[in-house]
Amino acid sequence: MDNLILHGGGASLVVAVKLGAPPAILHWGPRLPDNVDPTLLKALASYQGGPGSADVFVSASLAMEAGLGLLGPTGVVVHRAGQDWGSRFVVTETAVDTDRIQIFCRDDHTQIGLTYDLRLNAVTGVLTVNSSLTNLGEGPLEVTECTTAVLPIANHMTDLIGFTGRWALEFQRERIKRFAGTYLRESRRGRTSHDGLPAIILCTDTTDESQGEAYGLHLGWSGNHRIRVDSLHDGRVFIGLGALLGPGEIRLEQGQTFHAPIIHAAYSREGLSGLSQHFHAHVRRQILRPETRAKVRPVHYNTWEAVFFDHDLDRLKAIADRAAAVGVERFVLDDGWFGSRRDDTSGLGDWYVSADVYPEGLKPLIDYVTGLGMEMGIWFEPEMVNPDSDLYRAHPDWVLGLAQVEQVLFRNQLVLDISRPEVSDYLFERIDAVLRDHEIAYVKWDMNRDISHPGDHRGYQRSHAQVDALYALLQRLRVAHPSVEFESCASGGARADYGVLSYTDRIWTSDSNDALDRQDIQRGASFFFPLEVLGAHVGPRRCHITGRTLSMAMRAGTAMIGHMGLELNLLEESEAELSILKEAIACHKAHRDLLHTGNLVRLKTSDELMGMGVIAQDQTEALFSIAIMRSQVQRLLPRVLFHGLDPDRSYRVKLAWPSKFRSWSAGSSVEALDLTGEGQVLPGRLLQEVGLGLPLTAPEQVLIFHLRALGPD
Repeated sequence: MDNLILHGGGASLVVAVKLGAPPAILHWGPRLPDNVDPTLLKALASYQGGPGSADVFVSASLAMEAGLGLLGPTGVVVHRAGQDWGSRFVVTETAVDTDRIQIFCRDDHTQIGLTYDLRLNAVTGVLTVNSSLTNLGEGPLEVTECTTAVLPIANHMTDLIGFTGRWALEFQRERIKRFAGTYLRESRRGRTSHDGLPAIILCTDTTDESQGEAYGLHLGWSGNHRIRVDSLHDGRVFIGLGALLGPGEIRLEQGQTFHAPIIHAAYSREGLSGLSQHFHAHVRRQILRPETRAKVRPVHYNTWEAVFFDHDLDRLKAIADRAAAVGVERFVLDDGWFGSRRDDTSGLGDWYVSADVYPEGLKPLIDYVTGLGMEMGIWFEPEMVNPDSDLYRAHPDWVLGLAQVEQVLFRNQLVLDISRPEVSDYLFERIDAVLRDHEIAYVKWDMNRDISHPGDHRGYQRSHAQVDALYALLQRLRVAHPSVEFESCASGGARADYGVLSYTDRIWTSDSNDALDRQDIQRGASFFFPLEVLGAHVGPRRCHITGRTLSMAMRAGTAMIGHMGLELNLLEESEAELSILKEAIACHKAHRDLLHTGNLVRLKTSDELMGMGVIAQDQTEALFSIAIMRSQVQRLLPRVLFHGLDPDRSYRVKLAWPSKFRSWSAGSSVEALDLTGEGQVLPGRLLQEVGLGLPLTAPEQVLIFHLRALGPD
């Protein structure tokens, strides 16, 4: 047997690739010694048959295909008119590089080829898995299921952490005990979805943010998907991730190939925050385009919650004046600038500047905004159309649906079949014209509904093709307008994944700007996404979604920890609140390089608190945000341990936010340590192991501490 081994980022991957046998992973997890003999790994596992089981032990494969004979999870399910369903894919060829293993397999009986490309990054430790399925035989091949790969997981990973949520409360976590049988999470919404991020974490029962083993896996795909964890009766544990395919979606003619979405996976021995750091480094190095990484993330203003559909040039100019005055660097005009779009019932799809609202076009507003030193951005929702629109009246056959079923409306809109070339060409022509004719640096690309009936005009299901067409359209626009940045918005965070992030520069994390909910939403998103891609906005004093009223200091302090933006009517804010907002933006700018390049840690705190920190790569600087979410039973707030610091360095600690703070009574850490003045020098070990007692104060506040190391770097 030939065993190929890769090392990277504290992990190792060993793959068995014997010619004429199915490929299998022997080890993925802790880094192995350089001189380890991979052939020992199978012997160490002691896999053998036993009473009540097959006479011969059936080894797993990456495909878990039917012909393997292992009665467990399935990865590849195909057939030709009910035949050729029992493939057994064996290795025919391999290619190896320092960080890459390519495996070429086929089944000569069913005439199907299967290729795997596994890469383990030497720096980030992230494993990426690509696979593709090719019809080598005569007659069409129906692909019912094509999981990208089925990977083994160490069976002492007893806990599962899944991600769920809803509109305006995305990225919620569910931690449960793994059980005998199958854990299955699927999404059929036609987008990543609010309630089913295509990601999962497996860890030990003692793993927390700062210590313990954990595996994380994410599917880079923006459509229907499936995550399946199987705990077999023999003790083996497998996880498979892949696109969820509908009937007839993938039908391969001879010579055609289906490319499965990419799995992004990582292993950590440093807890859940350590796992996130692997993924954040991966996004920064491998997912985001170089132009995005090189550019400072500008403080962002969005007009939506300030004006909604009520566009008025003079009022928008007045808002722009105040935005520039408080430090905003990008001004984004949201929904309502085009066609008959005066509310959400009409005009969607008619991507022409409304002469009723902007009789002189958008140029006067854009010139005014750019004259104030800000970039200009604009909103599109290209994939949707209102029935009350010129586009729909001209092309009613361009929408997805089923002829025999009444359409299900979301926000008065239907879904365009962008997999049709004429539809994609129309959208490119209209968006290209707006970007070509105006000085626009940013596009907010929205998607405000699920896809209920993804059938085309012929009756075929097009969910998978819709996502491929989205990626192609985004790529086409990026080639035509390489300096324009794109945001992935889907009524909040319903399209947040590495697939769409490969074509965009920012994710709109949630439609809720309620700072208390946002603390939890942003924490959940941080498991797989670095802060610089997570849009975080200062909303109005009263959140229209939750009805909750929060102070400017709380709202601004929450928005600082991400890609900071604003989404409130600045004309309605008092001078005092504008002053606080201006200070917050200045504070964010002073620390955003650290926030957007450092290592993130999520702190272990009491239930009343929520803490996150970002530590510079060289541990010379750190910023810790502690949100006081609600009142607590005990009078004094607990100590907070600042993880991630260099224990052998000393740090000067200061309170960076709020700029003006007083504890309810004398004697708090803020006064005793002069944290609003010169600060206090404290050993890193003391801050990590003893911690800092928080000052006694009201709930619904956020305290941000800045730490800078003393002495030589």
